[in-house]
Amino acid sequence: MKVTVVGAGAVGASCAEYIAMKNFCSEVVLVDIKEGFAEGKAMDLMQTASLNGFDTKITGTTGDYSKTAGSHVAVITSGIPRKPGMTREELIGINAGIVKEVTENLVKHSPEVIIIVVSNPMDTMAYLVHKTSGLPKHKIIGMGGALDSARFKYRLAEALEAPISDVDGMVIAAHSDTGMLPLLSKATRNGVPVTEFLSEDQQKYVIEETKVGGATLTKLLGTSAWYAPGAAVSVMVQAIACDQKKMIPCSLMLDGEYGQNDICLGVPAIIGANGVESIVNVTLTAEEQLKFAEAANAVREVNGDLKF
Repeated sequence: MKVTVVGAGAVGASCAEYIAMKNFCSEVVLVDIKEGFAEGKAMDLMQTASLNGFDTKITGTTGDYSKTAGSHVAVITSGIPRKPGMTREELIGINAGIVKEVTENLVKHSPEVIIIVVSNPMDTMAYLVHKTSGLPKHKIIGMGGALDSARFKYRLAEALEAPISDVDGMVIAAHSDTGMLPLLSKATRNGVPVTEFLSEDQQKYVIEETKVGGATLTKLLGTSAWYAPGAAVSVMVQAIACDQKKMIPCSLMLDGEYGQNDICLGVPAIIGANGVESIVNVTLTAEEQLKFAEAANAVREVNGDLKF
């Protein structure tokens, strides 16, 4: 099992680190355009191998995609990160060109690859990969829902004053501050609906803080977060590598599911060796259906700025 991570910045390096430490693949290849940067990150990470007890080989390359040949999974993190006050959508002009070029290089050397898209605006970048890669739709996955759901569970555990292992919940729709849809109606603490524990004000707080989770960190850090995005990617890659058939909310091309067509949006899916094994249709409340449709409309507007 060979995994490529394109972009050796904080997010890409965290992806490589978490994947390597879980010891389920033979090699991780880091790619970056900055001379020596990926090589340096790879060397630094390899020097932790004996300390962290992993045998995964990590290599780095400056733009040489021939070294990614035969990759089973590739993760695209390249592009500029968000700056304070910047929305994910504002990134589209710069990042679309980068993601398109990266996709072409990956598919050229690994025609059977499964691509996980992290670059923002993530739903639109996943859509771009669908339109330009020639890959079947089950091989293209946007990471957003996995990360957003982790942030939702963090806020739920905080409000409940409970260990996070007690909490379950997921976020669907768009990976944006306004389009995110935390499914409070489905969230539980050990199988008991969280609405039985939390007041209306607490519920509202959890939802709103989840939706601005990325923006909150960008304001604090001065750039995008990296630990949780890297961990989210590693969970997805492991589900593919180990054929776990794990249910993970992620951004997928919809073909009638949830009443949407020709758009990438976050929905729960079974992830295994083939990438997307199936999309899970969950029953939404009338309010959730409305918000999902509103998120779809907003993503379509952003998609309209793409130039293939």
